[in-house]
Amino acid sequence: MSSTSTRAPLTSPAAPAAGRPQRQAGKATGAWADGDRTPLNHNEAIKAEDDGLNVRRRIIETYSREGFDSIIDDDLRGRMRWWGLYTQRKPGIDGGRTATLDPSELDDEYFMLRIRSDGGALSGEQLRTIAGISTEFARGTADVTDRQNIQLHWIRIQDVPEIWDRLEAVRLMTTEACGDTPRVILGSPVAGVAADEIIDGTPALEAIRDRYIGDPEFSNLPRKFKTAISGSPSLDVTHEANDISFVGVVHPEHGPGFDVWVGGGLSTNPIFAQRLGAWVPLEEVPEVWKGVVSIFRDHGYRRLRNKARLKFLMAQWGPEKFREVLERDYLGRTLLDGPPPADPGDLRRDHVGVHRQKDGRHWVGVAPVAGRISGDTLVRLADIATTHGSGRVRLTAQQKLLVLDVPADEVAPLTAALEEIGLTSSPSEFRRGVLACTGIEFCKLALVETKARARTVVEELEKRLPGFDAPFTLHVNGCPNSCARFQVADVGLKGLIMQDDDGQDVEGFQVHLGGSIGADAQLARKTRQLRVTADALPDYVERLGARYLDQREDGERFATWARRVDEDELR
Repeated sequence: MSSTSTRAPLTSPAAPAAGRPQRQAGKATGAWADGDRTPLNHNEAIKAEDDGLNVRRRIIETYSREGFDSIIDDDLRGRMRWWGLYTQRKPGIDGGRTATLDPSELDDEYFMLRIRSDGGALSGEQLRTIAGISTEFARGTADVTDRQNIQLHWIRIQDVPEIWDRLEAVRLMTTEACGDTPRVILGSPVAGVAADEIIDGTPALEAIRDRYIGDPEFSNLPRKFKTAISGSPSLDVTHEANDISFVGVVHPEHGPGFDVWVGGGLSTNPIFAQRLGAWVPLEEVPEVWKGVVSIFRDHGYRRLRNKARLKFLMAQWGPEKFREVLERDYLGRTLLDGPPPADPGDLRRDHVGVHRQKDGRHWVGVAPVAGRISGDTLVRLADIATTHGSGRVRLTAQQKLLVLDVPADEVAPLTAALEEIGLTSSPSEFRRGVLACTGIEFCKLALVETKARARTVVEELEKRLPGFDAPFTLHVNGCPNSCARFQVADVGLKGLIMQDDDGQDVEGFQVHLGGSIGADAQLARKTRQLRVTADALPDYVERLGARYLDQREDGERFATWARRVDEDELR
């Protein structure tokens, strides 16, 4: 193929100036394309010594039989992530000690286990299997993440082979759910069913998963690699924050396909993805994905872990050079130019509520608070979805759950049954808009508690501001790494340890305000290092919400209001 028009303007949100590293002349970046594969840090040495995929055999044949103490350090805190296993935080260690203790002092003898569900798609059988594992091996834990995974906790190494057998028997896996690998692929949770869908990306998502996940060709990347594919006009996979995203668009000559975005990521150096200006048909998505991940493998910076994400290479090269290298060195052909995605307008990304499918049936989206559910809830959810629908359930990138294929006369009994297990399809804006990462309960990087704190704030705000009628996102993060995307929320909270009015160290948050994604994607505003103690959080958010309702202009969103008002109004 050859280009048929002048290259489309690259209308990506501007990447923040902060975090744009410039390669220093003569200083090795560790990029393999530079011709020297000498490992320049311990993580690279671990991978060079043995591929992370190889630890599976040791887990099955040695560690599960001989117990936790038999696990060597480089497997425990390195390679086991390639199979979705992280040691969880030892109970009783407060956030003030997170950065002062050796990893061995933070490690508990239990694991978090991340289960891949690419595209967030689960059958009733798969849901029951996860529920059974949760109740039997994970003390009933189950969290829906904003990467469309389910995470379990309290997993013993002795039980991992049995858990893998059960998952794999229903076509689930934990392969490369963590590690320096291609992580779970985000997909539209209404792919194939939404009446307004531009194109169903499921065939491409499944092709990438089946061909490349677990392939040693891509099991040693500089760091993690995040993929998203969606043909929804609601832009429901946070394409701005992924390493690569394929976003549904209609080419004026060639019809439905995908616009390609590369180099997004948040964390401590937030940078939005940029458009390559290329249009890709569905059948070519896996090939283009392979080309981009290969560029990351070969050219990505490996010397420093904090500069090893694809966003730093994109910031250095820019989209024009990146596309040129992709076409010349990895595809051997020119990609077609294409249009950017349309402004989604008032479409919500989370798909909560009752919606008509293109086949006349309905999906029902519900909002567990900050993704926290349980094994018992999953069992009942599977039963409800099977009784009133096809049994199909999908997870969203906003920590929500959808039940698909519900006939019109089953919608009312289904929503009532879901309400009985605490899953409402008509949540308050506060319940609908809250996200929270794992937090100090289990995470070794966290400084503060998040999940329970999010629930407390939501419940208090529902009592105090019952008539709040505007979309409102509250993202609660336990550390600076932005697993809950705090920089792109109306109110984003970054956990920290601070002093209260009595000079005592307490849990608190740095507040970020007015972040957004979509047509007006913008990082949140930091207001002179505004901080709030965790205990004062309900009062603070109530104050913000009340001021917004009082001062908003007609149709004005919270993020727009928070950007325009004086800082004193945000205290």
